[in-house]
Amino acid sequence: MKLAEGLAGLNYRLLVGDDSAEVSDVIYDSRKAEPGSVFVCMMGTRIDSHDFIPQVLEKGTRVFVVEKDLDAESTALLRAAAPDPVTVVRVENARQALAYLSAARFGYPARKMTCIGVTGTKGKTTTTYMIKAILEAAGKKVGLIGTAGAVIGEHTYPTANTTPESYELHRYFAQMAEEGCEYMIMEVSSQGLKMHRVDGIEFDYGLFTNISNDHIGPNEHASFEEYLYYKSRLLNLCRVGLINRDDEHYGEIVRQAEANKAACGGTAKWLSEGAADSASGTAADGKSVFYTYALDHGADFTAGDIRYVSEPDFVGLDFKVSGKYDLEVRVNIPGRFNVYNALAAVSVCSFLDLPKEKICHALEHLHVNGRMEIVHTSERCTVIVDYAHNAVSMESLLLTLRDYHPKRLVCVFGCGGNRSKDRRYSMGEIGGRLADLCILTADNSRFEKVEDILADIRGSIVKTGGAFMEIPDRREAIEYSIVNAQPGDMIAVIGKGHEDYQEINGVRYPFLDRQVIEEVVTKLEGGK
Repeated sequence: MKLAEGLAGLNYRLLVGDDSAEVSDVIYDSRKAEPGSVFVCMMGTRIDSHDFIPQVLEKGTRVFVVEKDLDAESTALLRAAAPDPVTVVRVENARQALAYLSAARFGYPARKMTCIGVTGTKGKTTTTYMIKAILEAAGKKVGLIGTAGAVIGEHTYPTANTTPESYELHRYFAQMAEEGCEYMIMEVSSQGLKMHRVDGIEFDYGLFTNISNDHIGPNEHASFEEYLYYKSRLLNLCRVGLINRDDEHYGEIVRQAEANKAACGGTAKWLSEGAADSASGTAADGKSVFYTYALDHGADFTAGDIRYVSEPDFVGLDFKVSGKYDLEVRVNIPGRFNVYNALAAVSVCSFLDLPKEKICHALEHLHVNGRMEIVHTSERCTVIVDYAHNAVSMESLLLTLRDYHPKRLVCVFGCGGNRSKDRRYSMGEIGGRLADLCILTADNSRFEKVEDILADIRGSIVKTGGAFMEIPDRREAIEYSIVNAQPGDMIAVIGKGHEDYQEINGVRYPFLDRQVIEEVVTKLEGGK
């Protein structure tokens, strides 16, 4: 492609050379620089890749995108790189430029699929997997990107972030398109939006599940207001938006999306505040529309007649969808919040002209690793694994399990290191208040001591008067909870969910909660 073609739609200034320069690849890691590539220089919190221009020049790269004016020494070096001509353009935001260039590099693969983006504090993974299951039950080929990695066909590729860097995103999109995927579903994180990883992607459907006070602290978001700002940006990058009308911040979400529209360059144009209070509306341009879904408020899609079901071969719930779509649904994972997730999935899929029986079958036979995953059930106990790693998710999960009236509700959990301590205090308070017994243990301690993390959690549990014990080794904690279970107990092992590692001092060691539970149960049953 020509550099100018890749930067189409962005404001930029030519500093050196000719923007019609041909480029064959897009590089943002100086170690991967090679002739024919364009090197995108970005200023990070720890590294400024503008400093690596000399090394990249030595590797034969002659096209550069920068986001600051270069000093005289760097400029002289670039001009002296004869005999090959050098091109340098300056953009306002290099990460945004990387997203646009990456899309062009792979031939705009997202445009070849129906794209569905899901954002929110909780429920993203479960909802995306619900949509994926429904589409696949209807015979559609689907690609998915999220917390559990990139899923393309039968293969899952691990990713470092919920929403990978834009170059990696478009590389995965290209692979999906090549393998015949008709739909692309992805979790769109607030960090992904803040770091411009999805800029330039036009989502056919954007889903906002909920928002609560999370991901605020060092290396995350400075405030709740900033967090909400970035979350709501998805609604300006989609043709059709769906919002949880029951969320307490619904009005703020809509107002922020309206305020964003001029600045974020998305195609969606939202209604004014007054019009947004109605159940749904069409934008003035006639192209963009948003809908609402809810359990407690009037909305386009509603769920009612909710029934909690606990049978020998089924633990979950039934409910009825009504409004713009009518359906009786049975979901084989428990919890009121999973009514929201399933309702959101059904609402999106209602636009896709799918057989209703396929939607019902998919939700009744759903399996999502690490999301309210029932790993074991017997007369001894029921053991559930869930990714709940913040106060909101933990409270929702424990309240949900209370609805099934266990003999005791036991919660095995810890908190990640090098993250906001507020999470430890709030999770400790919720565990002490809602669980009959908390077993405090290791999570991803990262570069902190497990003992220090447990001490922070302990302090807030003690204030509640709740029963707890500490077993720092996570394997031993899980084994203790099962070996000492009382008939009718429900044990929730939370915090890690699908993760297959424990991160300690920068090293990831193999560890999967589900596998440990299965090993303990097999041992108790005499190896059967």
